[in-house]
Amino acid sequence: MSNEFEGDALASRFPTGFTWGAATSSYQVEGSTEADGRGLSIWDAFVNEPGRVVDGSNGDTAIDSYRNIAGDVAAIKALGLNSYRFSLSWPRICPDGDGRVNAKGLAYYSDLVDALLAEGITPWITLYHWDLPQALEDAGGWPERATATRFGEFASIAHRALGDRVKHWITVNEPWCAAFLGYSSGEHAPGRREPAASIAAAHHLMLAHGLASRAIKAADPEATVSIGLNFYPIHAASEAPVDLDAARRVDGVQNRWFTEAALRGAYPEDVVEDFKAITDFSFILDGDLETIHAPVDVLSVNYYSRFTVTGNGGATSASAAPTGAGSAWPANEHIGFVPAGLPVTDMGWEIEPAGLTEMLTRLHAGYPDVALAVTENGAAFPDKLEDGRVHDPERLDYVQGHLAACADAVEAGVPLVGYFAWSLADNFEWAWGYTKRFGLVYVDFETGERTVKDSGRWYGDLVRRARSNREAE
Repeated sequence: MSNEFEGDALASRFPTGFTWGAATSSYQVEGSTEADGRGLSIWDAFVNEPGRVVDGSNGDTAIDSYRNIAGDVAAIKALGLNSYRFSLSWPRICPDGDGRVNAKGLAYYSDLVDALLAEGITPWITLYHWDLPQALEDAGGWPERATATRFGEFASIAHRALGDRVKHWITVNEPWCAAFLGYSSGEHAPGRREPAASIAAAHHLMLAHGLASRAIKAADPEATVSIGLNFYPIHAASEAPVDLDAARRVDGVQNRWFTEAALRGAYPEDVVEDFKAITDFSFILDGDLETIHAPVDVLSVNYYSRFTVTGNGGATSASAAPTGAGSAWPANEHIGFVPAGLPVTDMGWEIEPAGLTEMLTRLHAGYPDVALAVTENGAAFPDKLEDGRVHDPERLDYVQGHLAACADAVEAGVPLVGYFAWSLADNFEWAWGYTKRFGLVYVDFETGERTVKDSGRWYGDLVRRARSNREAE
């Protein structure tokens, strides 16, 4: 694939009114973890435990977005984007996770929204991107129903303050990660390894989504509400029954568990049967699934890679295994992941743009009444700043290939309304610390200086062409 922009061909394949953006999350970019009354989050506690983060770093400074609204907005504007997806830090707004509001923390987000709107940039807010207040984790965390209740209250607080200007809301980002990496494999905060608790956490995260969605819609029926789910095409390593069953199991937990609950109001029966080996589901109460089956205007699709799976866990290849490997799928510890011989990113994730088209067309076929948006898509590579430029041809190819995959989906009839690159800038990459760079903008983590990478320049060029083409029609 060429690294040069080839005219308007790709830009012209996207519809009028398409949303072009980039995304971040609060703990990964804000820093200022003790500023202005912010409370402790589970990630603040997690990073201080030795061995949890590969480089021993934390998010205390990150890329200092809390003190640099103008810099973030300038970067978004320089790229020509018309939208910005960011998340709210729950403990910055409600330090203890209850109804007591920290006015200074809320003011930061109000100022950010105003700054974006002043430049014609539409904010998309994610209410939960994994930074649970530590006070709620001390009370049991997501395995406890009360946490979902508190989240519904938090959604109302946030919407009351920002809903007059913000119309796009994503309730929960990647509940799969929050539940299974946080409470089963222990690779993310809070670092617990309790498979049964992780299933309860997954349910309560979905209940939280339902409560938040209903609260926002009750306050503003015209608001656009979404849930952010991470999808992977799952392929069996062979036609052997053991491999086909492995593919079914992983697809069930990764792709179908959350989507079926949100969009159909029921968990997949086969996955329920799989989970019965480790839980009795006593945490699901009458009316829960009705609450979870709340209005969803847009399904937010996060896509990075694909999986080839086998029922022979011993066949797992380190290069093919996702974070958490088998322990992140409760009751599926025998599952293995095998490489398909594709190029990989610096994370070891296989690169397959066609997998994005596959997921988008599958989701549209299964849930034809909901619009779709790609709200995360990107890749880590070992970037270097040389003579004031960052040449990242591999990421440029990645973005170009996945945008072409989006265009293929649009032309196949998928109601795709937007694309957000992950991420706007290099940042704190969870358990990988500052060792992995996903940004369109390079950040010197010592000085904070920012430089738009070649991939960012290319993406901005495409966005400007796409927007000007449609505005001229």
